[in-house]
Amino acid sequence: MTLLYSIGISFFHFLIRIGAIFGKKARKWVDGRKGLLEKIESDVDSSKKHIWFHFASLGEFEQGRSVLEEFKKRFPDKLIIITFFSPSGYEIRKNYSLAEHVFYLPADSASNAKRFVELINPEMVFFTKYDYWLFYFRELKRENIPLYMVSAIYRPDQVFFKWYGGIFRQILSYVSHFFVQNQESISLLNRIGLENATLSGDTRFDRVVAVSKNVRELPVISYFATGHRVMVAGSTWPQDLERLLAFHQVFPDWKLIIAPHEVSKESVDYTRKLFSMAVLFSELSDHMHKEQLKMDQSRQREIDMDLIYHDTDTEADTIPEHKAPILIIDNVGMLSSLYGYGDIAYIGGGFGAGIHNTLEAAAYGMPVIFGPNYHKFQEAKDLIQAKAAYSISNERELILVMDELMDYKVRIEAGNRAVGYVQQQAGATERIVNFIEDRLP
Repeated sequence: MTLLYSIGISFFHFLIRIGAIFGKKARKWVDGRKGLLEKIESDVDSSKKHIWFHFASLGEFEQGRSVLEEFKKRFPDKLIIITFFSPSGYEIRKNYSLAEHVFYLPADSASNAKRFVELINPEMVFFTKYDYWLFYFRELKRENIPLYMVSAIYRPDQVFFKWYGGIFRQILSYVSHFFVQNQESISLLNRIGLENATLSGDTRFDRVVAVSKNVRELPVISYFATGHRVMVAGSTWPQDLERLLAFHQVFPDWKLIIAPHEVSKESVDYTRKLFSMAVLFSELSDHMHKEQLKMDQSRQREIDMDLIYHDTDTEADTIPEHKAPILIIDNVGMLSSLYGYGDIAYIGGGFGAGIHNTLEAAAYGMPVIFGPNYHKFQEAKDLIQAKAAYSISNERELILVMDELMDYKVRIEAGNRAVGYVQQQAGATERIVNFIEDRLP
């Protein structure tokens, strides 16, 4: 079985290298691993112990970030190493301030795992939700290094619980402790003989609560949105845009902020072609800057000519409102703060493989709307049950939901239920770090 696993990993790497010829993301994956172990050997002091946090991608980083930050807060002298599997995490968080080093994870093989573990000398290891690597997990077990799975969640249809999933159950057997999101996950692990699990909850709740309490001010968004009812559409795909276009046509007095899932030129261009009346964030930022310069210059001329006789502490003039009804976000890293400017959130991905993060929006106390493919996401099911979220299958259903949410009272009550649910579920981070702290020497 180990041989079959190795063949599968090799075939996967072969496919990525083929993909790198045509795709930018795959090319970053390949290029980022060239000479990687040599770089790690050069950069890391192997004589010192490190705490290793691994994240599959940016989403898992945001999910496990609260644990990392709370751990660092309690143990500031511990040295942190972060690895990512995907470029989406590495490229955005490669300069993360709380980590001594951030690397791609070298490809999973027996030799790579042995050398990597020797080089970083981990005291303990945290993996968040996904990414199960046979050779890395086995090497950690051999070296008696504790390995913790954070915010893990399991379903009966996963390979771990199939008759042919022996090699994958073996991978799970190397984990020191599982911190899981729900009781079903504990039951499934127990069914395959694993009793080392704690029902801690999902650390994403802690992260989104923290973000919503420390809203990042976005003057350009405020300039666009102030004085209007606003829908924020996050992580959108082409199928979502078709529904959003119908929304705009029926409710033209609402402003719409669209943050594509992939902020590439192709994705942004496609979105703008569909919404010809839209303005890009970068364009609006430039426009706002130019307007401010004009105002500053005009005001300075008035001062120079002694034409201002009123109190100079009077509030400055404001820039005239921007008239574009739709704003397309053409940069990354601001989605979680965007929700703070909305009245309703639309979460993309529900007409494809599955919806993206609903909790970021719910934490701001707004109703959440998404497509039909949400059943793998417990929080989405919970929000629907709490009457804080709505699933739609087509344009007509979106319009019907919006007709209901046009009632201010209905909208506010749904938003209050959303934020209430998020706050009720928070606390996983503290439970996890307390568990770890009790077991530190």
